Amino acid sequence: MDQAPGSSDAPEAAGGLPGCYRHPDRETGISCTRCERPICPECMVSASVGFQCPTCVKEGSGTGHAPQASRPRTIAGGSVADDPRLVTKILLGLNLALWFAVLGAGDRLVDELDLVGRLQYYYGGPVEGVAEGQWYRLLTAMFLHQQLMHIAFNMLSLWWLGPPLEAALGRVRYLALYLLSGLGGSALSYLLASPGQPSLGASGAVFGLLGATAVLMRRMNYDMRPVLALLVLNLIFTFTWGNIAWQAHIGGLVVGAAVAYGLVHAPREHRALVQRATCLAALLVIVAMVCVRTLQLTP
Repeated sequence: MDQAPGSSDAPEAAGGLPGCYRHPDRETGISCTRCERPICPECMVSASVGFQCPTCVKEGSGTGHAPQASRPRTIAGGSVADDPRLVTKILLGLNLALWFAVLGAGDRLVDELDLVGRLQYYYGGPVEGVAEGQWYRLLTAMFLHQQLMHIAFNMLSLWWLGPPLEAALGRVRYLALYLLSGLGGSALSYLLASPGQPSLGASGAVFGLLGATAVLMRRMNYDMRPVLALLVLNLIFTFTWGNIAWQAHIGGLVVGAAVAYGLVHAPREHRALVQRATCLAALLVIVAMVCVRTLQLTP
Protein backbone atom coordinates (compact mmCIF):
# COMPACT_ATOMS: atom_id res chain seq x y z
CA MET A 1 0.00 0.00 0.00
CA ASP A 2 1.26 3.53 -0.77
CA GLN A 3 2.40 5.52 2.23
CA ALA A 4 1.33 9.06 2.88
CA PRO A 5 3.99 11.73 2.30
CA GLY A 6 6.22 12.04 5.35
CA SER A 7 4.77 8.91 6.92
CA SER A 8 7.05 6.99 9.27
CA ASP A 9 5.17 3.77 8.52
CA ALA A 10 7.22 2.90 5.44
CA PRO A 11 7.74 -0.86 5.05
CA GLU A 12 11.06 -2.10 6.29
CA ALA A 13 13.17 -4.68 4.51
CA ALA A 14 15.19 -7.32 6.35
CA GLY A 15 18.24 -5.06 6.72
CA GLY A 16 16.40 -2.43 8.76
CA LEU A 17 16.27 0.21 6.02
CA PRO A 18 12.85 1.20 4.72
CA GLY A 19 11.57 -0.68 1.70
CA CYS A 20 10.65 0.99 -1.58
CA TYR A 21 7.02 2.07 -1.55
CA ARG A 22 6.50 0.23 -4.85
CA HIS A 23 8.80 -2.72 -4.11
CA PRO A 24 8.63 -3.29 -0.31
CA ASP A 25 11.17 -6.13 -0.42
CA ARG A 26 13.93 -3.78 -1.67
CA GLU A 27 15.62 -1.75 1.03
CA THR A 28 16.74 1.77 0.19
CA GLY A 29 18.13 4.86 1.82
CA ILE A 30 16.82 7.23 -0.88
CA SER A 31 13.52 9.09 -0.61
CA CYS A 32 11.54 11.09 -3.14
CA THR A 33 12.37 14.79 -2.75
CA ARG A 34 8.71 15.71 -3.15
CA CYS A 35 6.64 13.17 -1.21
CA GLU A 36 9.51 11.69 0.89
CA ARG A 37 8.51 8.09 0.18
CA PRO A 38 11.44 5.62 -0.07
CA ILE A 39 12.35 4.64 -3.61
CA CYS A 40 14.64 1.94 -4.95
CA PRO A 41 17.06 2.47 -7.88
CA GLU A 42 14.49 1.17 -10.35
CA CYS A 43 11.98 3.81 -9.24
CA MET A 44 14.40 6.74 -9.04
CA VAL A 45 13.78 9.51 -11.57
CA SER A 46 16.47 12.17 -11.72
CA ALA A 47 15.26 15.67 -10.88
CA SER A 48 16.89 19.08 -10.65
CA VAL A 49 17.57 18.25 -6.99
CA GLY A 50 17.80 14.60 -5.91
CA PHE A 51 15.41 11.94 -7.16
CA GLN A 52 11.65 11.67 -7.45
CA CYS A 53 9.28 8.74 -7.52
CA PRO A 54 7.30 7.76 -10.64
CA THR A 55 4.02 8.90 -9.06
CA CYS A 56 5.26 12.47 -8.47
CA VAL A 57 6.79 12.61 -11.94
CA LYS A 58 3.48 11.51 -13.45
CA GLU A 59 1.51 14.09 -11.47
CA GLY A 60 3.87 16.98 -12.27
CA SER A 61 7.00 17.90 -14.15
CA GLY A 62 9.20 17.58 -11.06
CA THR A 63 9.89 21.30 -11.07
CA GLY A 64 6.66 22.53 -9.58
CA HIS A 65 5.14 23.24 -13.01
CA ALA A 66 2.42 21.49 -14.96
CA PRO A 67 3.43 18.20 -16.66
CA GLN A 68 3.39 19.80 -20.14
CA ALA A 69 5.96 22.36 -19.03
CA SER A 70 8.79 19.85 -19.42
CA ARG A 71 7.75 18.53 -22.83
CA PRO A 72 10.16 19.14 -25.72
CA ARG A 73 9.50 22.41 -27.52
CA THR A 74 10.44 23.85 -30.90
CA ILE A 75 12.48 27.02 -31.30
CA ALA A 76 9.19 28.94 -31.42
CA GLY A 77 7.75 27.20 -28.36
CA GLY A 78 5.49 24.79 -30.24
CA SER A 79 5.00 21.14 -29.30
CA VAL A 80 7.26 18.64 -31.04
CA ALA A 81 4.97 16.49 -33.22
CA ASP A 82 5.45 12.86 -34.19
CA ASP A 83 4.76 13.75 -37.84
CA PRO A 84 6.31 17.13 -38.71
CA ARG A 85 4.69 17.03 -42.16
CA LEU A 86 1.05 16.58 -41.19
CA VAL A 87 -0.14 20.16 -41.79
CA THR A 88 1.89 20.37 -44.99
CA LYS A 89 0.24 17.18 -46.24
CA ILE A 90 -3.21 18.57 -45.45
CA LEU A 91 -2.44 21.82 -47.29
CA LEU A 92 -1.16 19.85 -50.27
CA GLY A 93 -4.32 17.75 -50.22
CA LEU A 94 -6.58 20.81 -50.17
CA ASN A 95 -4.78 22.39 -53.11
CA LEU A 96 -4.86 19.17 -55.12
CA ALA A 97 -8.51 18.46 -54.27
CA LEU A 98 -9.56 21.90 -55.49
CA TRP A 99 -7.46 21.50 -58.64
CA PHE A 100 -9.22 18.23 -59.48
CA ALA A 101 -12.54 19.93 -58.78
CA VAL A 102 -11.61 22.65 -61.26
CA LEU A 103 -10.73 20.01 -63.85
CA GLY A 104 -14.21 18.60 -63.44
CA ALA A 105 -16.25 21.79 -63.13
CA GLY A 106 -14.23 24.05 -65.44
CA ASP A 107 -14.21 27.83 -65.54
CA ARG A 108 -17.48 28.14 -63.65
CA LEU A 109 -15.83 27.09 -60.38
CA VAL A 110 -12.81 29.29 -61.07
CA ASP A 111 -15.05 32.32 -61.58
CA GLU A 112 -16.75 31.64 -58.26
CA LEU A 113 -13.55 31.27 -56.21
CA ASP A 114 -10.74 33.33 -57.76
CA LEU A 115 -9.66 36.73 -56.49
CA VAL A 116 -11.25 39.68 -58.27
CA GLY A 117 -11.83 43.14 -56.87
CA ARG A 118 -14.97 44.12 -58.76
CA LEU A 119 -15.92 42.54 -62.08
CA GLN A 120 -18.96 41.79 -64.21
CA TYR A 121 -18.18 38.50 -65.93
CA TYR A 122 -20.81 38.90 -68.64
CA TYR A 123 -23.09 41.64 -69.85
CA GLY A 124 -26.17 41.91 -67.70
CA GLY A 125 -24.75 39.62 -65.04
CA PRO A 126 -24.16 40.47 -61.39
CA VAL A 127 -21.09 42.37 -60.28
CA GLU A 128 -18.70 39.99 -58.53
CA GLY A 129 -15.67 40.46 -56.31
CA VAL A 130 -14.31 41.23 -52.87
CA ALA A 131 -15.66 44.76 -53.06
CA GLU A 132 -19.16 43.29 -53.33
CA GLY A 133 -18.77 41.53 -49.99
CA GLN A 134 -17.25 38.29 -51.29
CA TRP A 135 -14.35 38.34 -48.85
CA TYR A 136 -14.08 34.56 -49.02
CA ARG A 137 -12.29 35.02 -52.36
CA LEU A 138 -9.22 36.23 -50.45
CA LEU A 139 -8.97 32.74 -48.93
CA THR A 140 -10.27 30.46 -51.68
CA ALA A 141 -7.93 32.01 -54.26
CA MET A 142 -5.00 30.76 -52.15
CA PHE A 143 -5.92 27.13 -52.91
CA LEU A 144 -7.08 27.58 -56.51
CA HIS A 145 -5.07 26.58 -59.60
CA GLN A 146 -5.84 25.98 -63.26
CA GLN A 147 -2.61 25.13 -65.08
CA LEU A 148 -0.65 21.94 -64.37
CA MET A 149 2.70 23.73 -64.26
CA HIS A 150 1.30 26.32 -61.86
CA ILE A 151 0.14 23.84 -59.25
CA ALA A 152 3.16 21.57 -59.78
CA PHE A 153 5.61 24.40 -59.06
CA ASN A 154 3.68 25.65 -56.03
CA MET A 155 3.19 22.19 -54.51
CA LEU A 156 6.83 21.21 -55.01
CA SER A 157 7.84 24.47 -53.31
CA LEU A 158 5.38 23.81 -50.48
CA TRP A 159 6.71 20.28 -49.97
CA TRP A 160 10.29 21.53 -49.92
CA LEU A 161 9.80 24.57 -47.67
CA GLY A 162 6.91 23.42 -45.49
CA PRO A 163 8.14 20.44 -43.42
CA PRO A 164 11.28 22.14 -42.01
CA LEU A 165 9.20 25.15 -40.98
CA GLU A 166 6.46 22.96 -39.53
CA ALA A 167 9.04 21.06 -37.49
CA ALA A 168 10.70 24.29 -36.30
CA LEU A 169 7.56 26.27 -35.48
CA GLY A 170 5.03 23.63 -34.48
CA ARG A 171 1.76 22.88 -36.25
CA VAL A 172 -0.40 25.76 -35.02
CA ARG A 173 2.22 28.46 -35.61
CA TYR A 174 3.10 27.01 -38.99
CA LEU A 175 -0.54 26.98 -40.10
CA ALA A 176 -0.98 30.57 -38.91
CA LEU A 177 2.11 31.57 -40.88
CA TYR A 178 0.83 29.90 -44.05
CA LEU A 179 -2.66 31.38 -43.87
CA LEU A 180 -1.50 34.89 -42.98
CA SER A 181 1.09 34.83 -45.78
CA GLY A 182 -1.52 33.77 -48.31
CA LEU A 183 -4.02 36.36 -47.09
CA GLY A 184 -1.30 39.02 -47.18
CA GLY A 185 -0.64 38.20 -50.82
CA SER A 186 -4.35 38.29 -51.63
CA ALA A 187 -4.82 41.59 -49.80
CA LEU A 188 -1.96 43.32 -51.62
CA SER A 189 -3.23 42.03 -54.97
CA TYR A 190 -6.68 43.35 -54.15
CA LEU A 191 -5.22 46.70 -53.09
CA LEU A 192 -2.89 47.33 -56.04
CA ALA A 193 -4.08 45.26 -59.01
CA SER A 194 -6.79 46.26 -61.45
CA PRO A 195 -10.20 45.44 -59.94
CA GLY A 196 -11.08 43.32 -62.97
CA GLN A 197 -7.84 41.31 -62.94
CA PRO A 198 -8.38 37.74 -61.67
CA SER A 199 -5.72 36.23 -59.41
CA LEU A 200 -5.33 32.72 -58.06
CA GLY A 201 -2.73 30.32 -56.70
CA ALA A 202 -0.75 29.45 -53.57
CA SER A 203 2.22 31.58 -54.62
CA GLY A 204 1.62 34.23 -51.95
CA ALA A 205 1.68 31.61 -49.19
CA VAL A 206 4.73 29.90 -50.71
CA PHE A 207 6.62 33.20 -50.85
CA GLY A 208 5.66 33.69 -47.21
CA LEU A 209 7.26 30.35 -46.38
CA LEU A 210 10.35 31.40 -48.30
CA GLY A 211 10.60 34.62 -46.30
CA ALA A 212 10.04 32.68 -43.07
CA THR A 213 12.79 30.23 -44.03
CA ALA A 214 15.23 33.12 -44.41
CA VAL A 215 14.25 34.50 -41.00
CA LEU A 216 14.57 31.09 -39.34
CA MET A 217 17.96 30.39 -40.90
CA ARG A 218 19.21 33.77 -39.74
CA ARG A 219 17.89 33.08 -36.25
CA MET A 220 19.74 29.75 -36.14
CA ASN A 221 22.94 31.22 -37.63
CA TYR A 222 22.83 28.98 -40.70
CA ASP A 223 24.47 29.84 -44.02
CA MET A 224 22.10 32.33 -45.66
CA ARG A 225 23.52 32.16 -49.17
CA PRO A 226 21.36 29.29 -50.52
CA VAL A 227 18.04 30.75 -49.39
CA LEU A 228 19.01 34.28 -50.48
CA ALA A 229 19.99 32.98 -53.92
CA LEU A 230 16.65 31.18 -54.19
CA LEU A 231 14.80 34.30 -53.08
CA VAL A 232 16.58 36.51 -55.63
CA LEU A 233 15.90 33.97 -58.39
CA ASN A 234 12.20 33.85 -57.55
CA LEU A 235 11.96 37.64 -57.46
CA ILE A 236 13.57 37.82 -60.90
CA PHE A 237 10.95 35.40 -62.23
CA THR A 238 8.23 37.39 -60.49
CA PHE A 239 9.06 40.63 -62.31
CA THR A 240 10.16 39.25 -65.68
CA TRP A 241 7.68 36.51 -66.53
CA GLY A 242 4.25 37.41 -67.84
CA ASN A 243 0.91 36.64 -66.20
CA ILE A 244 2.36 36.66 -62.68
CA ALA A 245 0.62 38.59 -59.90
CA TRP A 246 3.72 40.17 -58.39
CA GLN A 247 1.56 41.80 -55.72
CA ALA A 248 0.67 38.39 -54.28
CA HIS A 249 4.32 37.35 -54.19
CA ILE A 250 5.50 40.52 -52.47
CA GLY A 251 2.56 40.61 -50.05
CA GLY A 252 3.11 37.00 -49.02
CA LEU A 253 6.86 37.48 -48.69
CA VAL A 254 6.58 40.55 -46.45
CA VAL A 255 3.86 39.12 -44.21
CA GLY A 256 5.58 35.72 -43.96
CA ALA A 257 8.91 37.26 -42.97
CA ALA A 258 7.30 39.61 -40.44
CA VAL A 259 5.19 36.90 -38.80
CA ALA A 260 8.13 34.49 -38.68
CA TYR A 261 10.31 37.14 -37.05
CA GLY A 262 7.74 37.59 -34.29
CA LEU A 263 7.41 33.84 -33.82
CA VAL A 264 11.09 32.95 -33.50
CA HIS A 265 12.35 36.10 -31.76
CA ALA A 266 9.64 36.37 -29.10
CA PRO A 267 11.21 36.49 -25.61
CA ARG A 268 10.70 33.25 -23.71
CA GLU A 269 9.00 34.88 -20.72
CA HIS A 270 6.35 36.55 -22.91
CA ARG A 271 6.50 34.22 -25.90
CA ALA A 272 2.81 33.41 -26.30
CA LEU A 273 1.74 37.03 -25.87
CA VAL A 274 4.24 38.38 -28.41
CA GLN A 275 3.43 35.67 -30.94
CA ARG A 276 -0.32 36.25 -30.69
CA ALA A 277 0.20 40.00 -30.94
CA THR A 278 2.34 39.52 -34.06
CA CYS A 279 -0.27 37.39 -35.79
CA LEU A 280 -3.06 39.75 -34.76
CA ALA A 281 -1.13 42.77 -36.03
CA ALA A 282 -0.58 41.05 -39.39
CA LEU A 283 -4.27 40.20 -39.61
CA LEU A 284 -5.28 43.78 -38.79
CA VAL A 285 -3.00 45.15 -41.51
CA ILE A 286 -4.58 42.71 -43.99
CA VAL A 287 -8.08 43.74 -42.97
CA ALA A 288 -7.12 47.42 -43.22
CA MET A 289 -5.85 46.98 -46.81
CA VAL A 290 -9.04 45.20 -47.78
CA CYS A 291 -11.22 47.89 -46.21
CA VAL A 292 -9.30 50.73 -47.89
CA ARG A 293 -9.57 49.12 -51.31
CA THR A 294 -13.25 48.32 -50.81
CA LEU A 295 -13.96 51.98 -50.02
CA GLN A 296 -12.10 52.95 -53.20
CA LEU A 297 -14.09 50.58 -55.41
CA THR A 298 -17.60 50.94 -54.03
CA PRO A 299 -19.71 53.99 -54.92
